Order: sequence, then structure tokens, then C-alpha cells
Amino acid sequence: MRRLPALTAMKIFEVVGQTRSFTRAAERLNLTQSAVSRQVRNLEEQLGEALFIRKHHDLELTESGAELYATLQDALHNVELTVRSIMEKSSGARLRLNAPPTFARRWLMPRLPSLREALPDVDISISTDLQDNLGERSLLDCAIRFGDGEWPLMQVSHLLTERHVAVCAPSLLKGQGTVSGKDLSRFTFLHVLASSNQRYLTWRHWLDAAGLTEVDTRGGLEFDLLDLAIEAAVNGMGVTVADRAMITPLLDQRLLTTIMDVEVPGHQSYWLVTRCERSESDKVAAFRAWLERELSA
Repeated sequence: MRRLPALTAMKIFEVVGQTRSFTRAAERLNLTQSAVSRQVRNLEEQLGEALFIRKHHDLELTESGAELYATLQDALHNVELTVRSIMEKSSGARLRLNAPPTFARRWLMPRLPSLREALPDVDISISTDLQDNLGERSLLDCAIRFGDGEWPLMQVSHLLTERHVAVCAPSLLKGQGTVSGKDLSRFTFLHVLASSNQRYLTWRHWLDAAGLTEVDTRGGLEFDLLDLAIEAAVNGMGVTVADRAMITPLLDQRLLTTIMDVEVPGHQSYWLVTRCERSESDKVAAFRAWLERELSA
């Protein structure tokens, strides 16, 4: 029998080491703060060494704590890889992908027949969790993420950068070819929220590029997903700024139309994110190749 502390205590210690906080670790583990603190304290008593230096607002690993934390991270990562490999064998060939909701609906879903044709022997699971937890979730194979591409310890491949255009339902223009700043002010502005109380600056950037800096966009409707703003625009609720790649079919079908010939590069992009493993699985490699073909087309 190996003389080791309880695995539960070591796993809890590893999460506390990640978060440097009993409170944040408790939230992640769905435990009480006192339970997390007690497990770490018991572990320290078993080892006869302090693992953390307790400070007012956070924790700092001691030398012994840092050594144990690094060892546990390597060990648990290897266990995760093995468990995932076993589960993949038992569940057959299935690609598990997480993607942002708007990307999944507007870009990926119309291309799903093409993806099924490219990967005929692979079943596909698509989720749209806002936090994909790719580093921890054992069954997820890869993710599409929206951002600046800075995700440490992950393999990242650029897919496409946003290209912003202002659009509305054709019925709102009533035969007008273009609109001026004065005309634009009579529309309802449809905004996308970056957080609960802060909008993305896409409207401001587009108006600056269009030379319409005097237009007041403080009013209007707000949505937490670009997909909802697009749907509101299709239904004639107002004008929104959207990524052209997400609305190309709607433009082709004349369900949306651009209000001016102005296109602004976005500040963020979509990326394919995978774990940094020794070798990429065949199904992820096939999915990557399919993405590259679709984007080049």
C-alpha cells in the first residue's frame, strides 16, 4: 500500500493552487469554503509542512507547496489524458466541439452537411457553453473561441477575423440606396453586450470609419448575443453592426441589407483551440482540415 494522503485532499489542494483562493476553489468544486480550507489544513498536518502562506486577500504557495503543486498538475494531467483515451474508445468515433452560440448557428450549422460528408465515420457533438473548460473537461476534443488568441497552454490556430458591416431589414430603407447620418438617427440601434453593463464598441468603430461621429447611439435595444441582434434586425426591429461572415446567407437571401458601403475589421477573431498534446487525434486533424477548406473557399 502506498502511504499517500487522501486523493480528495490533493485534488482540492491542486484547485486551490490554481485559484490562489479558498473561496474561488470552493466555487469551482461546489464545496463550502470551510470544507476546502479544512482539507488543505489536514493535508498540511499529514505532511508536516505548510503549503500556503495565508495573506489578507489571497494565498501564496510555499516552496513545498509549489513543489507538490507542480507534481500534482503533471500527474493529474496524465490521468486525464488516459481517462479521456479510454472513454473515447468506449464511445466510438465522436468529435466533441464547443463553439460560441452565434458562430455555431450562423456559420457552422449551414455547413453541417459538408462537415458530415467530410467526416462520414465520425459522430459530432456541438455545445455552446460560454466557458468551454477545454483544459479540464475530459470529453471535449476542441473548441472554437472568440478573442485575441491568448490562451496559455493551448494550441491555437487563427480561423477568421471579424469584418463589421451595418445592416437592417430591406423594408426599413423604403427604397433608399444609402443613408446619411441624419437618416441613421431615426433607426433603433441594436447593440451587443460585452458584459452585463457594457456594450461592445462595434457601433462606435463603424460610425468613426463611416465619418458619422455625430450620431448618438446611446439609446436602442441591447442583447447578450450577436445572434439575437441579428435576428432582431431580420425582423425589422432596427439596425445593427454584425460580422459579415455570420450574415452572408441573410445578405444573399435579401433578408438583410447593408446601409452603407463601409466595412471595418474587427479587433478580435475566431480561433480553433486544442490541447497541447503529443499528437493530434485523427478526428481533430480531419476537422481542422475541413475548417481550412471551408475558410479558403
